[in-house]
Amino acid sequence: MKLSIASYIRSMGVIAGLVDHAKKELELAGLFKKDSDYNGMIGKAVMELMKCFSGQGHSGFSAGMVLDLFRRLGKWEQLTPVTDDPKDWNDVSEMSGDKKKLWQSKRNPSYFSENGGKSYYNVEDKKRKKNRSKSHKKK
Repeated sequence: MKLSIASYIRSMGVIAGLVDHAKKELELAGLFKKDSDYNGMIGKAVMELMKCFSGQGHSGFSAGMVLDLFRRLGKWEQLTPVTDDPKDWNDVSEMSGDKKKLWQSKRNPSYFSENGGKSYYNVEDKKRKKNRSKSHKKK
């Protein structure tokens, strides 16, 4: 898809506007200051991401999709159901200090299993409800 010069200039205005907005908000929050968390590096890191995101030229629809996926992946969440595939689970029994077997999901480190991934629970879930993994079928 070719952009006309007018479209390009308009999109640059939106990009600059979003980057300027982010910078102003980060400044107001004090996130560039040396005495802020991580010596001002949080503000700098967010600005790097904002410039990259803004430069991609998303529409409102694709921007929402990208932001949702980025947020989920940045929080170590998986995008598809957890399976009982042994390659997706680490045996952490020795590290747990408990005598029973314990596995941790490689795809979502909040998920733990006591039966090799056939069922699992989320340590962030206060009720620790057990979930059934999707069956992994070898191809």
